[in-house]
Amino acid sequence: MSIPARLGRRLIQLYIGLALYGASSALLVRAGLGLEPWNVLHQGLSELTGLTIGMVSIVVGAVVLLLWLPLRQRPGLGTVSNVFVVGLALDGALALLPDVRTLAVRVPLLLAGIVLNGVATGLYIAARFGPGPRDGLMTGLHQRTGRSIRLTRTAVEVAVVVTGFALGGTVGVGTVLYAVSIGPLAQLFLRVFAVPAPAGDGLVAAGPPERAILRP
Repeated sequence: MSIPARLGRRLIQLYIGLALYGASSALLVRAGLGLEPWNVLHQGLSELTGLTIGMVSIVVGAVVLLLWLPLRQRPGLGTVSNVFVVGLALDGALALLPDVRTLAVRVPLLLAGIVLNGVATGLYIAARFGPGPRDGLMTGLHQRTGRSIRLTRTAVEVAVVVTGFALGGTVGVGTVLYAVSIGPLAQLFLRVFAVPAPAGDGLVAAGPPERAILRP
């Protein structure tokens, strides 16, 4: 595959992945059985501020990205795009998805949202334009503190979930199911969507993409 064709594929893969990530989060919101950790916080802040959950996601993503500066993390195109595309896609998908009340519909929505989130994560990370701002924050904390990635992720996400829940975010079986399944799903789809990157491509973030899902 030529370099322009490879770059084109990676860009398409990046933005499809980010859009699907937002759509998967919308499915979890509509299921109402528990959100992924950061969206528990986003939903809680949405309840507090009156902003849409997608807009809160954008604001929080931008704030988290600023925290990269003292951690000396280097953002990529995918990092900056993540801040905006996911939030816009989340609000757009919520506008299209109807409210659901029956458990027979909510459970499939939950499962579909988790699987789609794994697909989306594999797509955008395998495009190799940099991790999302939240994942980069946790890898940066790992590098600066010397603590394990697992411990760093757990500490940050527990704090995020507790704060979000206190503000009115939805925590439930979906939150737990997401936590135990997203790592294996993302690893699977990283392999499915892997795009070999030639040496010297300045748009590619340094380091292996597998680190971006923080499962070591």
